[in-house]
Parts: sequence; C-alpha cells; structure tokens
Amino acid sequence: MHSLSLSKIFRFWLPLAATWLMMSVEGPYLSAIIARMPNAKYNLAAYGVAFSFAMIVEAPIIMMLSASVAIVKNRYTFFKLRNFVYTLNLIITALIVLFVAPPVFYYVAENLVMLPPEVARLTHIATIILIPWPAAIGYRRFYQGILIRNNMTRRVAYGTIVRLSSMSLTALLMFLFTGLNGAIVGASALSAGVVSEAIASRIMALKAVNNLLHEETNGQKEHLSYKEIINFYYPLALTSILTLAVNPMITFFMGQSLMPLESLAVLPVINSFIFIFKSFGVSYQETAIALIGENKKEYHPLRNFAIILAVASAGALLLIAFLPLADVWFIGISGLSNDLASIARLPLMILALIPALEVLISFQRAMLVDSRETGFITTATAIEVGGIILTLFITIKYLAFVGVVAAALAMMLGRIGANIYLFPPFLKFRNPKKEQ
Repeated sequence: MHSLSLSKIFRFWLPLAATWLMMSVEGPYLSAIIARMPNAKYNLAAYGVAFSFAMIVEAPIIMMLSASVAIVKNRYTFFKLRNFVYTLNLIITALIVLFVAPPVFYYVAENLVMLPPEVARLTHIATIILIPWPAAIGYRRFYQGILIRNNMTRRVAYGTIVRLSSMSLTALLMFLFTGLNGAIVGASALSAGVVSEAIASRIMALKAVNNLLHEETNGQKEHLSYKEIINFYYPLALTSILTLAVNPMITFFMGQSLMPLESLAVLPVINSFIFIFKSFGVSYQETAIALIGENKKEYHPLRNFAIILAVASAGALLLIAFLPLADVWFIGISGLSNDLASIARLPLMILALIPALEVLISFQRAMLVDSRETGFITTATAIEVGGIILTLFITIKYLAFVGVVAAALAMMLGRIGANIYLFPPFLKFRNPKKEQ
C-alpha cells in the first residue's frame, strides 16, 4: 500500500519547484537589464562567459544538495558532511582565485576561447566579482539539504526569495545610479544574491540543526568515514564537473563558428528561458530521493507524478517555441534586437523537448542515488558531454552551422544519449528485489 498520493508529492515538490523557478528568473532578468545598457552585445557575451567560468569552478560542490538529503540523519553525519563541505569550499575558492590571475585568465580567454579583447577584459572583471559564488553555493546547498530532509521545503523557497530580492535590488541600484558596464552589474548582482541566500539558509536551518545535534543513533555506532563520503560523492561531483564543463566547451566552439559574437550573445538568453521549464524537472531529483521510502516502496506514485510533470513542462515550451509567443519573450521581455531574436528562434525549437528529458534524468538519478549506485550517473554524463562535443565538432568544423544552432542540436542529442544509457541501471535498481 502506497502512503504517497499525487497531492502529497505535489505539496512537497511545489516549494522546491518554486525555488528553481525563481532562480530561473534571475538569468532572464539580468540579461534583460544588460541588453538595455550600452554595448549590449559585448556585455551579454562577457556576462555569459564569466557565468560559465564560475559555474565550472562551482561544479564539484553543486551536488551537495542531494548528498545532504541522503546522508545527514543525526549529529554524527551532520559534522562529518559539514567538515567535508567546508574543506571542498576552501579548495574551489582557491581554484577560482588562481584562475583570475591575469596570465592564467587571459591565456584561457584569448588563446583558448578566442574572445575578442574587449569581451575578454569585461569577462575578467566579472569573473573576479564572482569569486564568492562557488563557496556560497556549497554552503547554502548543504543547509538546504537539511531543510528538505526535515520537510521544511518552504524555507528553501523563502531563501530563494531573499536571493532574488538582494540580486534585484543590487542590479537595479547599479543600473540606475552607476555608469558601470552591464557585465559588471550582472556579476555583482549574482554574487550579492547568492551570499544573502547562504546566510538566510543557515539561519532558517537553526531549528533543524539543533534537532540533529540531539538526535540519537538508537544505540548503534555510526561508521561513516570520510573515505565513504568521498566514494559516494565523487561520482556526483564528477557528474557536475562534466555537466558544467559543457558551457566553456560550447563557448569555445561557438567562438570558431559562423556568427560567433551573435551566438555568444543569444545563447545565455535562450538557456535562461529554457531553464524556466527545466526547473520543474531539476527540482524533482531531491523530491524523489526524500520521498522514495524504505525499499523504494513509493516508486510508483513518484513515477506517475514524473510522467505528468514531463508532459506538462515540455508541452508548454513546445507551444511557445512554435508560436509567435517566442518573440514576445525574446524581443519584448529580454530586449533582444529583431536580428538577434531571429537567430534565437530555431535553437529554441530544437530544445523544446529538453524539459521532459530533464524530468526523466532527475528521476533516473534519484533512484540510483538512493541505491548508492552513483557511478552510473557519472558515466551517463560523460556520454552526454561526449555527444555534445562530437556534435559541435561535426556541425561547426564540417557543416558550417551557425554556432548557437549547433549548440542547441548538440545539447539535445547529448541528453538523449544520457537518458538512453541510464535506462538499464534505472530499471534494475528501481525495484529493490532486483538490487544486488
């Protein structure tokens, strides 16, 4: 007998979905501000590249939300994982500081990514401003995982409201009262928002943490070593590294494609819009991990909810992509010129089914994380990244595609490959009777 109804899943998932949905707004919001400032094309490109660089440094810590939900159960596991998070935060902060050293940064930006000098200069300043970003993400995702495990998902959403409010206020004040470049305004707003959210998450988790510190282990000695944490977490971290490495790789290929500057300017706007619809699937991974129950007894209601979610999110994006509504977003809201909006339409159509594939891969990953079979997730991501690189190489080097069109096709084919690979282990470990 299943204790979960679709309505219970919905109530648990909704605040997490709202969190990701609110976060998905920050990209279009900042892009829209930058698009209305001087030298919009250069600043949009610089902002997008700086964000990609910050994301790749953030990659090792981004799966900490899933790890925190799965691991932190009492005082012992809280301190073990917290120490692990703090150490990882120090390492990734040192990495981004090393990266922004001018000799390192400009070698990567101008020689490898082949950015124009002005875009490289703006990107360097924006990346320096984003130095606090990765560690703040790791800190707040650790505490958000504790909130989720303790059924406090609404507080996760409240933290995101703090983030968006801080980000919006920073961006608006800088837009109105400073003459700074758009890329600098965007990076400053992002850093202010994520630091504010990290502080708010810690404050809102105080009660849950106090309960954990007094949680008994039922007389059983805990045996969670740092080696075991590393063995569990490194496939997840590697998955994030591979996933987020895609953005600089795409940037690299687009820099050598037809219409490179236009592609670099348009892709962040497209990705930000699509992420609004992907956010419903992204938020489902932690929902499924938290609610699956002992021996995956709640698999069937969670699967049924996933199907509904996939159809609804992809259906909505399909309607927008193939109707004139796309221009309302690109021109009316995002502030793109007619020329840039025309370039964005075909990539949006190509990526219209991505929200459904996001729901699928989140559910597949959740079942494997619950089974402690995280290695399959890493392999699937490697297949996805490999498919993206291969498609970009062929379409840009040999077929002379416009860069952003090649990127959209590559992302779609790569994700399909990952979904297909995960089906056999997913089908095996979804059923506890089949687990080895």
